[in-house]
Amino acid sequence: MAELEGLEFGKSDFVLLDEVTMEQFMDNLKLRFEKGRIYTYIGEVVVSVNPYRQMDIYGRDTIDAYRGRELYENPPHLYAVSDAAYKAMKRRAKDTCIVISGESGAGKTEASKYIMQYIAAITNPSQRAEVESVKNVLLKSNCVLEAFGNAKTNRNDNSSRFGHINNYLLEKSRVVHQQEGERNFHSFYQLLRGGSDELLESFHLQNDPSVYAYTKEGAATTTSNNDRSSHKAVMSALDVIGFTQEEINSIYQILATILLLGNVQFESDGESVQIVGLETVNHIAELTATDPESVSKSLLYRTVATGGGEVIEKGHTEQQACFGRDAFAKALYERLFGWIVGRINSVIEVKDYNPVLHGKNTVIGVLDIYGFEIFDNNSFEQFCINYCNEKLQQLFIELILRQEQGEYNREGITWQHIDYFNNQIIVDLVEQPHKGIISILDEACLTVGNVTDTVCLDSMDTKLAQHPHYTSRKLSPTDKTMDFQKHFRIRHYAGDVTYSVEGFLDKNKDLLFQDFKRLMYNSANPVLKEMWPDGQLSITEVTKRPLTAATLFKNSIVALVDKLACKEPYYVRCIKPNEMKSPVAYLGLLENVMVRRAGFAYRQHYARFLQRYKMTCEYTWPNHLMASDREAVEAIVTQHGFQDDVAYGHTKLFVRTPRSLYTLEQERAALIPILVLFLQKVWRGALARMRCRRMRAIYAIMGCYKRYKVKAHFWEVERRFANVRTMADYGKTVEWPTPPAALSQFHNNTVMLHRRWWARQIVKNIPPSDMLEVRAKVAALTALSGERKDWGFSRPWERDYLANVRDCPQTSSGFIRVSKELRNKDEYSQVLFSGFCRKVNRFNKSTDRSLLVTDKYVYKLEPKKQYKVLKRLPLDTFTGVSVTSGVDQMVALHTSSQDDVLLCLQRGQLCPNQDRVGELVGSLVDHFTRIRKVPFPVKVCRSAVQLHMRGKPKSVTVETKPGQTNADFKKSRDGFVLLVPSN
Repeated sequence: MAELEGLEFGKSDFVLLDEVTMEQFMDNLKLRFEKGRIYTYIGEVVVSVNPYRQMDIYGRDTIDAYRGRELYENPPHLYAVSDAAYKAMKRRAKDTCIVISGESGAGKTEASKYIMQYIAAITNPSQRAEVESVKNVLLKSNCVLEAFGNAKTNRNDNSSRFGHINNYLLEKSRVVHQQEGERNFHSFYQLLRGGSDELLESFHLQNDPSVYAYTKEGAATTTSNNDRSSHKAVMSALDVIGFTQEEINSIYQILATILLLGNVQFESDGESVQIVGLETVNHIAELTATDPESVSKSLLYRTVATGGGEVIEKGHTEQQACFGRDAFAKALYERLFGWIVGRINSVIEVKDYNPVLHGKNTVIGVLDIYGFEIFDNNSFEQFCINYCNEKLQQLFIELILRQEQGEYNREGITWQHIDYFNNQIIVDLVEQPHKGIISILDEACLTVGNVTDTVCLDSMDTKLAQHPHYTSRKLSPTDKTMDFQKHFRIRHYAGDVTYSVEGFLDKNKDLLFQDFKRLMYNSANPVLKEMWPDGQLSITEVTKRPLTAATLFKNSIVALVDKLACKEPYYVRCIKPNEMKSPVAYLGLLENVMVRRAGFAYRQHYARFLQRYKMTCEYTWPNHLMASDREAVEAIVTQHGFQDDVAYGHTKLFVRTPRSLYTLEQERAALIPILVLFLQKVWRGALARMRCRRMRAIYAIMGCYKRYKVKAHFWEVERRFANVRTMADYGKTVEWPTPPAALSQFHNNTVMLHRRWWARQIVKNIPPSDMLEVRAKVAALTALSGERKDWGFSRPWERDYLANVRDCPQTSSGFIRVSKELRNKDEYSQVLFSGFCRKVNRFNKSTDRSLLVTDKYVYKLEPKKQYKVLKRLPLDTFTGVSVTSGVDQMVALHTSSQDDVLLCLQRGQLCPNQDRVGELVGSLVDHFTRIRKVPFPVKVCRSAVQLHMRGKPKSVTVETKPGQTNADFKKSRDGFVLLVPSN
């Protein structure tokens, strides 16, 4: 229990302080920190002080000590609140969240790591592997997100800037807008200082950050991390998370593109703007897989749609070109970060979730959020971050302080009212529609004309002059800490913060021309194309003005607060020990102590309290006979002598000190083993008797059931297949019933017999005149094995196309005469295939030829010379055929003499898109396998170039297309000519 720690360590719960003052609070916090106790409770809130060193309090033994324990059974620890959130999720099926808040560098990210470590360790073994995998991905993703989504300062090298629930890259503006004291992103420096010379050379980069406009401001900043080791760690983490090598390469290509963009300069000759030096543009085009001319055009011009639907190109001024370049760089970084977060989320998302099998889908959210920032120079980024903290503080007030007081009022418990600072007025100052600062900024950004930051500040002064938490030098002329037309001040709950309005409008606008979106969408890099889906819209389709940066951020924070508000919250408040200013005040900790101190440390519904502690009282175990649960709870309290330490509400019991609760827990823990042994003894005897009776019944039922299943199967088969002879498909579509295990082999044999009977019924209905075509199609289907897209199975096969009047109306009569002469001379009995083709010899001269395949010979004919026989090859010398998987008509006939023939079939007038390769293959395979009783191998290649010709023929036959020249033909290593088809 928390108070079991000795007094030499101070009070482990601030509620137990003798007097609730800021002095005693700070003295107790300091004493515990000096004694190595970095965690302290405020009721159920954990206050964590960053020790800035490794501590041995997170091992397996510590995890076991806190697992399944109540919050006050052990000294304060992150594991205690983690276990409480986990139990609330598992036992009460509630969504929970652990909100980790505090200023920058207070240890929030480390706290989130330990919480995830604990939850992964206590998860059920059946789910532990998945949770451990998710935890490892999240922890590995830390260094990735810190590199790409975070910024480094001289105060904190591990500054968390990413949201685990909503993703909006607030600091993308810092890619371009950098001021003294502001942060620069890790990823650029890791690439420049940590990347190998070969990598940088491939990206056209140098290893000196001062060379690049976007990194020169932070080039001299020292950091505690070694950039080379950090770069390797990020590369390794990307690989472990699941990024492919192509994706990793694309990530760093985009980083290099951003660096090179910053060095693009413009010059104006008074009429037009030009890019200074096009070498950088060429490098950018290479890295983004785009056209250099398109890159230049996007940087110098903007495509605009007029009111009449006409599209014109409008040239930029030098200032507009610089603005567009910077907006493009920021958008590249933002899209990259969003894509990385999306890829990580896709890895850790729950796969194959089934509510029936896995129960209700409850979650634990661990939120490590922005810390409050007050710098010497505060700009747009600090304004947004501090607004986020105002929203979270308001949520903390509503869910902890206000609900605390409201609960006591609802339960009828008398206590002293505590006044607390309600910062809703500050939240309204920032986000209120039409009157808030964000609305004023958006209005200024939407106003046509030259609206400057100063004009925007004047508008804020006019509309917010009477607001008690807003001021400026114009409203307070005597306050010399602010400058005229530059500064305004907000009185936050954490203190007064003075903001410089310079750059507010540019950072808020952040508008990106559609030309850049289309440029990236048309990139040949699939990763870049995926990041810019909105680039597919034409300029006439883009009509809606994009939201400003402040509005986008506000919407994401509102969504975040809505998600947190519907969950049961647990809080970890992180504090830095080495700051001059005290964070206790602006974290609202003292008010929380005062509320807890005025009230009670623990409260629970009567039914739940009774369910947990009824075994400690003889009047309530195993079930009480009193009029209500409240009376039963009073009996438990009276038996233990806690009457003066509790109060009875309408529905809950309130316990003032944790000591009373711990006493009950000790007695309950001592009784549990005794009760468990007794229940085990009784239940094991009952189970043994029931098991014996069930086994006897089971064996009797199993025998009868097996016999029934066999009979039922035969009955069902007989019913389903009773009328198959009269069915149109002879029962092919009839579904077979699932057989019992004992009949599986018999069932398979029966199915095979039915299939053979069905095939016989189908075949006997085919006319004898069509059997030749059917056999050829079956042979082609078997030989091609589905690897060729189209082989003409859906059309009639004419076979002898040269003799077909419809296909060859002008030459068919001449071919019929020659065919009869060859039939009489060579005594062949059947024409397997005939058709036109094209021959191209090794000197790239092409001529028309005709192909005639009979059951004895293969003829190559000259159609222009009355089908003169140019070559005759015995059919039995052919050993196989190769075709392609595409739609081209190329065929390679292999011979035993290594004198292969490459030909390309030509389509006749019967159908211009007719595929005849399948017909030739089917006719040959059917003839060889059915007539000659020998196999005829068929090889399907992926392209025409892959058709392997083993011999070196004097000429080959290919298909040419209109408009092709000798340049379209390529000579292979074997000496024959190949046409590389365009498709």
